[in-house]
Amino acid sequence: MCGITGYIAFSGQATNKLHAMTEIIRHRGPDDEGFALFTSNGREMKILGGKDTPSAAYQSELAYAPKEHVAQQEQASFQVGLGHRRLAIVDVSPAGHQPMCSSDQRYWIVFNGEVYNHIELRAELESLGCRFVSHSDTEVILAAYQEWGVSCLSRFNGMFAFLIYDRQENKLFAARDRFGVKPLYYWVSKEGIGFGSEIKQLTVLPGWQARVNGQRAYDFLNWSITDHTDETLFDGVFQLRGGQALELALSDISTLATLVGKRLPVFAWYRLTPEPFDGGFDQAADGLRDRLRDSVRLRLRSDVPVGSCLSGGLDSSSIVVIMTQLLREKNANSQQKTFSACANVDRFDEREYIDEVVHKTGVDAHYVYPRLEDLFATQEKITWHQDEPYASSSIYAQWHVFKLASENGVKVMLDGQGADEQLAGYHNFFAPHLANLFKRGRWIRLYREIRAVKRLHGYSEFNAVKRIANILLPEGLRQRLRAHSGKANARPDWLSLEKLGAVPVDPFAMIGGKTDSIREFSYGQLTASNLQMLLHWEDRDSMAHSIESRVPFLDYRLVEYALGLPDEFKLLEGVTKRVLREGMRDLLPERVTKRMDKMAFVTPEEDWMRHGAASEFRVALKDAIGISGGIINQKALEILDGMIDGTRPFDYRIWRMISFGIWIKKFSVAVS
Repeated sequence: MCGITGYIAFSGQATNKLHAMTEIIRHRGPDDEGFALFTSNGREMKILGGKDTPSAAYQSELAYAPKEHVAQQEQASFQVGLGHRRLAIVDVSPAGHQPMCSSDQRYWIVFNGEVYNHIELRAELESLGCRFVSHSDTEVILAAYQEWGVSCLSRFNGMFAFLIYDRQENKLFAARDRFGVKPLYYWVSKEGIGFGSEIKQLTVLPGWQARVNGQRAYDFLNWSITDHTDETLFDGVFQLRGGQALELALSDISTLATLVGKRLPVFAWYRLTPEPFDGGFDQAADGLRDRLRDSVRLRLRSDVPVGSCLSGGLDSSSIVVIMTQLLREKNANSQQKTFSACANVDRFDEREYIDEVVHKTGVDAHYVYPRLEDLFATQEKITWHQDEPYASSSIYAQWHVFKLASENGVKVMLDGQGADEQLAGYHNFFAPHLANLFKRGRWIRLYREIRAVKRLHGYSEFNAVKRIANILLPEGLRQRLRAHSGKANARPDWLSLEKLGAVPVDPFAMIGGKTDSIREFSYGQLTASNLQMLLHWEDRDSMAHSIESRVPFLDYRLVEYALGLPDEFKLLEGVTKRVLREGMRDLLPERVTKRMDKMAFVTPEEDWMRHGAASEFRVALKDAIGISGGIINQKALEILDGMIDGTRPFDYRIWRMISFGIWIKKFSVAVS
């Protein structure tokens, strides 16, 4: 897990800019740093190190060993520059240093992430005549690209974002993993094209001026969604999405220079396709468990300690018990460490479920109780690491989990992201499920489902009707009813669409949010909405503490298998994730298997707002209104007051407004 930097200069570019882009993400890789500079057409190059480059790397005889310190070449000019910050996880020796090159120095790579099946790929490549000088997965990627070209991507099982420069063809290749676990951003300025693992890397480049992307700000503030397109909240900054790649021929710099503030030509190398399934429920449960087990097995490959997040929910608990099994089978000497966020308010606390898993597995459990007293004091720092505003204070809880892991010497963590999206784990899956029964006229079954949802989750019959209407009604009528019921709607009265220059459309309606198919709804969640936000937050929270977070549920073999299972295997009679519950039934504590509530590292934000820190929330909201330049208006205060006094139901709008204001201030974002 690392941080990568790339820069293509339209005319000569000084090394100090590349150095600054790489230094600003030191938290992503404090173990090593490196740079590779190439003049026009790749004819000449300089291989440099920095203050964090181990002395052994300088002394190495490897072809990619740094020859000079970057400070000695601050004003050197180049056309293509690659920079890297390393968090050493696999092959922690100097042989894992980056930028790394092929033996003939034609291909150069900077890579962030892990290819978990690198051992198997290495053996295959060796059988084809490849020879390796390290034990790193980085070198395997490079050899695979040499051997198979772009098609090498389909052979990788992992999370990755990388840049490969071909000196001979003067071409840059960039790619991102199937589901976008690892980030990759770019910005085309008048000076050149910058690439980075985090948006903040671009802020040090000449010509940078942060400007709000009005449409994406509208989506975030009103609909609580980000990362659902290739755009960011920074106007002109784009990201490769999951499963995308690009190739840039650098021989025609003049053509690239016409793309200032625009998208680069990308292509999709992966499209999520369900694996056909023809079998019974028990077979499906066994198949899911076996695939999850193999995914966890691969993600335990590491040369440093591996721990796990544990929320007490079905997903993280499943990972912990499987890890325990696998480690015992390997006769691992060290005890597995788990890390959990808890709350002092009972209805937001999951400690009782966490303790069930701890008791069953005997793991070395660690707990943190995020404090209200620190909430606002840490927000600027968290916002700086997140790059963009975020939806709720649950990110604050997650921040403390990774901080706790770092303090206990754990460098790799496994987490349960992705299970809910593919296995109908969220309660918003009830809407397409009920709407489908309604459309098909399955009245008896629909009645049973509504009754089951009420019994298990406390949702009324009227709530079920609203969920069905939200799927099936024409868009205009749907939005009017949402406004009447106080839900997010296309034209909120507390937000100025004119100031944002935004079109009043529901982004969820455009990415499968109105489908009556659980599979289609799941596809949208996995590729264009919820999952991408969660992965963004997790990447930044973990890397802020120099921790690599791995997500076993997003092994593509498991996702394709789960997506191909019948809908009723996932959701039936109010029971979510049925097939996972059944598959893990003999391994998990019964109380965890039968849990029907949904939390996962939440904070008692509602309680804090109404009782513990009402004045602090009000002050923070006033600041956000003032700094937004009229984007958020005074009606937002009425919403907050209603939530505090209990005349309005609690929701996370207020936090989004506050977070938006902090982001504007922290990154000096122009809002007009």
